Amino acid sequence: MRLTKGTDIALRIAMRLAVTGDSAGAEAPTTREVAGAVGVPYTHAAKVVSRLQHLGVVEARRGRGGGLALTAAGRTASIGRLVRELEGAGDVVGCEDDPPCPLRAACRLRGALREAQEAFFAALDPITVEELTAPPTGPLLLSLVTRPGE
Repeated sequence: MRLTKGTDIALRIAMRLAVTGDSAGAEAPTTREVAGAVGVPYTHAAKVVSRLQHLGVVEARRGRGGGLALTAAGRTASIGRLVRELEGAGDVVGCEDDPPCPLRAACRLRGALREAQEAFFAALDPITVEELTAPPTGPLLLSLVTRPGE
């Protein structure tokens, strides 16, 4: 199973914000700064930040002294739950695509793939955003700086 680009970006942004809040005296980074640090286009990051806000994982403040911050709920959020929310409940395969699969009325593969997908999510359930930032990842995330042109 491969995660969508949006889910990948969301997890990277959450991890970056998890360590940013740990830096004493550090200002809250902007969406543009976080996008540059994790190597994604600003427009993609802005959409993902909006989605993370909706999920209660990220808080965004506008204006002077504003920026992004991971919420307490975001810090302890289960990666499995986040991935479920971000990926949605869709099937791994396109049984109902156009044209629909001719086997869909009596197919056992769809159920097996749904079970495998849930096992994937379940394996991520006990892991939190905060746990993903333990060394050596946390210090690396802190060393990332905005790249020119981002």
